[in-house]
Amino acid sequence: MLQYERRLPHWDTQERPVFVTFRLEGSLPAKRVFPTKGLSAGRAFVAMDRLLDTAQSGPLMLAQPQIARVVTEAVLDGERRFGRYRLHAYVVMPNHVHMLITQQVAMVRWLGSLKGYTACEANRILGCPGRSFWQGESFDHMVRSEQEFERIRAYIEENPVRAGLVARAEEYEWSSANMHEPMG
Repeated sequence: MLQYERRLPHWDTQERPVFVTFRLEGSLPAKRVFPTKGLSAGRAFVAMDRLLDTAQSGPLMLAQPQIARVVTEAVLDGERRFGRYRLHAYVVMPNHVHMLITQQVAMVRWLGSLKGYTACEANRILGCPGRSFWQGESFDHMVRSEQEFERIRAYIEENPVRAGLVARAEEYEWSSANMHEPMG
């Protein structure tokens, strides 16, 4: 297992599930306010995710179906075409992406190319070649138990419901939740 740090610590591990989040450049408000004293890393992440989910302004390019489709297909291709990870859950929100994966190769070998390809394609669609698209650093969390795995999977797939985009997770087109068979 490789550990490295930029602004955040990163654990690059294979054969263990990892929760990965990356967001659009400039998607968090510059003057965001939330308490940081005594806040665990998990609670700080949830606070940031709420800011992303409730954003009414700032970059929301992933809300455009053509761009959401590019990102969704690239996420799916990471598993089915390139075998870089096993994809357990994902969601493409208007300004960020969540993935629950088990890596088959080091994160530095797949995340940069995923973000690079999707940025290039999105900027082509937007007519803004070369523009910064994704925030440089991502958030990743190594999953430590089956219970945590299920909690994170549900968190990812319910994200559009919590954000008020749909009434039921299965209704959201850019998510693994719409790929499950309905119960009953």
